[in-house]
Amino acid sequence: MQAFAVFLKTLGASRIVAMGGVTLALIAFFAYLILRVTAPQMVPLFTDLSVEDSSAIVKDLERQAIPYEIRNEGAIVMVPKDRVTRLRMKLAEGGLPKGGGIGYEIFDKSDTLGATSFVQNINHLRALEGELARTIRAIERVQAARVHLVLPERQLFSRERAEPSASIVLRVRGALETQQVRAIRHLVASAVNGLKPARVSVVDEAGQLLADGNAGDATGGATADERKLAFERRMREQVESIVSSVVGPGRARVQLTADFDFNRITQTSDRFDPEGRVVRSSQTREEILAGNDAASGAVSVGNELPGNAQRGADAQRDQNRKTEEIVNYEISRTTKTEVIEAGRVNRILVAVVVDGNYTKNASGEVSYQPRSREEIERIAALVRTAIGFDQKRGDQVEVANLRLAEPQITPIAEPTGFMKYLQFTKEDIMRAIELAVMALLALVVVLLVVRPTLRRIFGESPARGATAAGGGGQSQFRPGPNGTAIGPGGVVLPAGSVNITSVGAGSITSAGGPNVSIVGSDEQVAISNRTSAMIDIAQVQGQVHAQSVQKVGELADRNPNETVAIVRAWLHENAAA
Repeated sequence: MQAFAVFLKTLGASRIVAMGGVTLALIAFFAYLILRVTAPQMVPLFTDLSVEDSSAIVKDLERQAIPYEIRNEGAIVMVPKDRVTRLRMKLAEGGLPKGGGIGYEIFDKSDTLGATSFVQNINHLRALEGELARTIRAIERVQAARVHLVLPERQLFSRERAEPSASIVLRVRGALETQQVRAIRHLVASAVNGLKPARVSVVDEAGQLLADGNAGDATGGATADERKLAFERRMREQVESIVSSVVGPGRARVQLTADFDFNRITQTSDRFDPEGRVVRSSQTREEILAGNDAASGAVSVGNELPGNAQRGADAQRDQNRKTEEIVNYEISRTTKTEVIEAGRVNRILVAVVVDGNYTKNASGEVSYQPRSREEIERIAALVRTAIGFDQKRGDQVEVANLRLAEPQITPIAEPTGFMKYLQFTKEDIMRAIELAVMALLALVVVLLVVRPTLRRIFGESPARGATAAGGGGQSQFRPGPNGTAIGPGGVVLPAGSVNITSVGAGSITSAGGPNVSIVGSDEQVAISNRTSAMIDIAQVQGQVHAQSVQKVGELADRNPNETVAIVRAWLHENAAA
């Protein structure tokens, strides 16, 4: 403790404060490095979140005491990597994220008792829009959706009622097909009472009109070019699928062109069949004329008497009979009205290029072999069947066997053995770079900050060993074995002549002399006189010379022959000089 107290006094207050500051700074720095290295790796829990969803997720994470980070102004929430899956399932159980829209849960917390009919209608409209947006987001390639519904109310004493309409804005990954856009329109129209699919407009995030909400559009919103391209793409995929199954994937190229007629034609025709006549009406008329008086219509008493009729019949001299018949016939007539809608296929042109076969010879070289004519004919027959070939329509199919310019696609071999453990992901590489940068920064701090600071605090001198300051000169000492001290020139001083105690600092006490303090390390110690009496440098040097003479005498006693040879050599050198 006494030595430690002397050491503190030797340092001084300024150096102690500096050492404390450096120590605290180093502890804080390395504590930051340790916490940073041992911190869990953060990965995105959800991305593209709305402010409402982000707030609800952060609140739930704080309730569970789970560390998190927020990036991109709240759109991304980061959590530890080992807890991502469990957190997603836990949040999905609570209905998070909701996707930025409010569904029918808006009625869970609302006060229906004091709400007016206007507020209830608005809430119902918001809930319906939110539910439709969630359903649309479930479709493939749809990343986000917003739905706006216009449900007009029927005015009082009004016979006409405005039709409802809808507008949909989509953010998609890639491009939506025509069938998907049509499915979205029918989905929304089926969920809203009185809404027709033709009254639904669909727009993407780039402002492109995917479906027109014009009710008079008989084609369902698709233009002529879009219908043509959709038909060609569908037919091309069918041909490529069947050809690739024969020649292999990536070894066939298909081009298909369809000629469409987009004119809408209405035809009305009347046909009469004279053989197919039918009696419509029939009229028969018969007249009889006689020449007697009775026929003239005279009325008398004689004519009414019995027996007079016989006489009248005998008296009839002549009689005329006339028969007239009218028959009306209906001729068979056929009236035919035919409406030919736009979008008729006039003809289809298909061009198919298939690659040949590749084989290896005995030397291992790959050689190309064209396909046989029979195989090409079978492929052409398959193509004609796939497109619904009609020769009267003017369809053409051409299949050619040519060597493709691009190389043959080969599967990528998966690494096996020890190499499969070296398949690092992007996250692993970034983590390794982060750790390497931290380690390099720690090394730079130790070499450029810690080491120079310690040297400055301890006052390191350029001389190696301990320097004893006296009145007339300086002598260097360093500790030797068995309590001895090694002086200048490697002279060993006897034990007890100089006592050296070094624990970062210490004291040298010459035999019977005053105390001299040591400041420095074990190898470089600066000795200064701490008392008013200075060490007699001459006495110290005399002891050093005496020790040297004694050492030389011991060497001469041990090796007399070598000593004589050395003396003779000195004498010979002096004589020569």
